Amino acid sequence: MADGKLATRTVSYVILDLDGTLLNTDGIVNEVLKVFLLQYGKKWDSKKAHRIVGMTPLEAVSLVVKDYELPCTIEEFISAITPMFLDQWCNIKALAGATRLIKHMRNHEVPMALASNSPKSNIKEKISFHQGWKESFSVIIGGDEVAMGKPSPEIFVEAAKRMNADPSNCLVLEDSLPGVMAGKAAGMVVIAVPSIPKQGDLYSSADEVINSLLDLHPEKWGLPPFDDWIEDTLPIEPCYIGGPVIRGFGRGLKILRIPTANLSAENFSAILSEHNSGVYFGWAGLSTRGIYKMVMSIGWNPYFDNTEKTIEPWLLHDFDENFYGEELRLAVVGYIRPEANFPSLESLIARIHEDRRIVEKALDLPIYVGYKESPFLRTPCN
Repeated sequence: MADGKLATRTVSYVILDLDGTLLNTDGIVNEVLKVFLLQYGKKWDSKKAHRIVGMTPLEAVSLVVKDYELPCTIEEFISAITPMFLDQWCNIKALAGATRLIKHMRNHEVPMALASNSPKSNIKEKISFHQGWKESFSVIIGGDEVAMGKPSPEIFVEAAKRMNADPSNCLVLEDSLPGVMAGKAAGMVVIAVPSIPKQGDLYSSADEVINSLLDLHPEKWGLPPFDDWIEDTLPIEPCYIGGPVIRGFGRGLKILRIPTANLSAENFSAILSEHNSGVYFGWAGLSTRGIYKMVMSIGWNPYFDNTEKTIEPWLLHDFDENFYGEELRLAVVGYIRPEANFPSLESLIARIHEDRRIVEKALDLPIYVGYKESPFLRTPCN
């Protein structure tokens, strides 16, 4: 929790942000702006995308027009790009843990509101592609229904008012700094789920900072706890990826004494975008060797301070030789923990081996063991 603070308040209502908190909107924004800016001979810099996170649509457009010195008015920009976004709303995927959270709160009859800087019509269009979402919210409020968007607290105060809730009895989940500021200014409990990589320290005003929705423990705030963890693991919607094994940073065997079978991040930008950083596990198939238990990290490996997000699987088997270039197929079926930094190399290695112990045991459970027979693990990539 931020600054080591302990939870001292309980809440009865939940208010959720949408873009970047529940939906992986960033990937769509990057793709649309990339195509749009090419019309002006400009190249979209996705590494600067964090500058528009949490802004109102008008603020974001104004910044892009200014930054890229576009020869058009803000109105012309909005008119031209809006249809491009509308065509892509159906392709926005839910972030890990989003549907689980919504379903959990709905099943326990916890009143929920959706409060986003986006126009209400856009909110409804986006969530219409996710079964069960719309009917789960007693209140949906857009940025076009209030005088000022986040970081003004107005949208959260209005959401509480429409739920007949006292602001102090509300929990806000937000990915952006403006959203966190708005929630705190409204007098609410705020949990930050930062969408900007490696920037968790900026969210110190939040009551709690978590890596992803998978790491949410609602019981800390007096809400019903999740009951789907099994033997220190969380089952997730299976994800299947594959490709040739490449040489990594050289630290797996040399430094950690843990040989990882790295996959090229360039080929899995969508997977990396859709999955929060953390430690996952499942089954791995090598085209010429067999099927093995596997634990893997997705993220920046804070101890080594990676500059790029990576996928680093560790096949839980002692191999006599490396297998660079061989085809590796992965069935990712569960989650263990968030990515974390460690005070020493020894503590990092100890935690990795603890991950192995958990995975070795968990993959024998009925809920996971069946995935070992997945045809995907045995079918060669095209």
